[in-house]
Amino acid sequence: MAFNDLLKQVGGVGRFQLIQVTLAILPLLLMASHNTLQNFTAAIPTHHCRPPAHANLSKDGGLEAWLPRDQRGRLESCLRFTSPQWGPPFPNGTEANGTGATEPCTNGWIYDNSTFPSTIVTEWDLVCSHRALRQMAQSLYMVGVLLGAMLFGYLADRLGRRKVLILNYLQTAVSGTCAAFAPNFPVYCTFRLLSGMSLASISLNCMTLNVEWMPIHTRAYVGTIIGYVYSLGQFLLAGLAYAVPHWRHLQLLVSVPYFAFFIYSWFFIESARWYASSGRLDFTLRALQRVARINGKREEGAKLSMAVLQASLQKELTTGKSQASAIELLRCPTLRRLFLCLSMLWFATSFAYYGLVMDLQGFGVSMYLIQVIFGAVDLPAKLVCFLVINYLGRRPAQMASLLLAGICILVNAVVPQDWSIVRTSLAVLGKGCLAASFNCIFLYTGEVYPTMIRQTGMGMGSTMARVGSIVSPLVSMTAELYPSVPLFIYGAVPVAASAVTAFLPETLGQPLPDTVQDLENRRKGKLRRQEQELQKHMVPLQASAQEKTGLQD
Repeated sequence: MAFNDLLKQVGGVGRFQLIQVTLAILPLLLMASHNTLQNFTAAIPTHHCRPPAHANLSKDGGLEAWLPRDQRGRLESCLRFTSPQWGPPFPNGTEANGTGATEPCTNGWIYDNSTFPSTIVTEWDLVCSHRALRQMAQSLYMVGVLLGAMLFGYLADRLGRRKVLILNYLQTAVSGTCAAFAPNFPVYCTFRLLSGMSLASISLNCMTLNVEWMPIHTRAYVGTIIGYVYSLGQFLLAGLAYAVPHWRHLQLLVSVPYFAFFIYSWFFIESARWYASSGRLDFTLRALQRVARINGKREEGAKLSMAVLQASLQKELTTGKSQASAIELLRCPTLRRLFLCLSMLWFATSFAYYGLVMDLQGFGVSMYLIQVIFGAVDLPAKLVCFLVINYLGRRPAQMASLLLAGICILVNAVVPQDWSIVRTSLAVLGKGCLAASFNCIFLYTGEVYPTMIRQTGMGMGSTMARVGSIVSPLVSMTAELYPSVPLFIYGAVPVAASAVTAFLPETLGQPLPDTVQDLENRRKGKLRRQEQELQKHMVPLQASAQEKTGLQD
């Protein structure tokens, strides 16, 4: 509790905390836009083959004379006739005038630009035989998020949260802006990958830096606020995409503000807890006294000295200089159990979440409306999650959110396809539960891992989440076997993962651990309390048994 007492001495939740938390979470508004940006920048409008250059549409009978139809009577998107077919548009050109032979769209495509004037799909013709490239762009972005979580999570534990955040803001601004001016598809994918790397680290470091500067009783509030900001970002994306439908302009609009975030991030104050765990007591003292001045507690800050910190933070100084590596997550039994359990929770949440939110066109209604609905459901879902987190604990909140999400998706898998309202409602409810699960897992992971490896643990958890988001689109391909197969998989994984929360410790009202020894002490203390409770119950039973024996004698 030593560091928590120091935070209270320099103002607790004062002016500094309010300012830094606000400035640190503002970039998360646009981070939500980047994560699902491709729903709009890579939207697939209605398209048909472009007729040959020598075609005379007025003479041939119009565009439809060149386009065959499928079995449902709809114009084909990827085939055209080798010669115009006069007369009624019979399916596949049968019984029509001419040979009815078809060929691929060798002259490109004609797109319906009424909703989306320009997307990466229309600019680089990512349709038909090249349609897999569209998904590859999103997958590469998620690969970037995975790499960023691993690399920058490690660097944040070594170099500090503030330095890495400053770098990430600049990287996001530059790579996002360059993506908006990309001359070709490979260059665009490269810059999207770099954006994914930096945005993953922004999310993790924002949570960690804020949590480490807040007293124990306020950490759940910070996690919930961050979750709500992310949800508001989904509303923002719907409005921006509607107002700015051109993909290059939209990409630029959500990237340029990161230059402003980069500039003001230089005024952030590094985590004093991280300084202490790194054995840098002079920087710890300087940071705490600066915070005390900002919070109007100059006299309290003046009372702090190297001697006071050495006495208060003796534990951190004893073990601080030995920063743990990612290998420790597997080498140490205590950390290994946490790592495996949390990895399953991260994977399951992200896997099911992106299985739902990256297919907005599949709902058959306005993408902008669905985006708003998906954002709106987060508001009550995260409120309920906050109440459970703050009053019942992190573990029941995590278990309930994953379990309910999985049940909604599984029920959706057996609902008839033509029950569109029921299916959409279940999908929205499931998405809300998964958003609550994300809200909880960010806070939970930051509280469970010790300071010496907290950011590395957060990075590895986010890495597993990105693995889930990369695998998720591949699972959607199983719909070719049976339409409901992806939903059964998306639903079964979170239901199974919810069970592992039973192996995690509860962190409600507990101080942040600084070392692995803190985790061991907490676990041993819990076992001792259980033994004492058991003994309390056993004493009356033994006395009762002795009385019965005496009566029988």
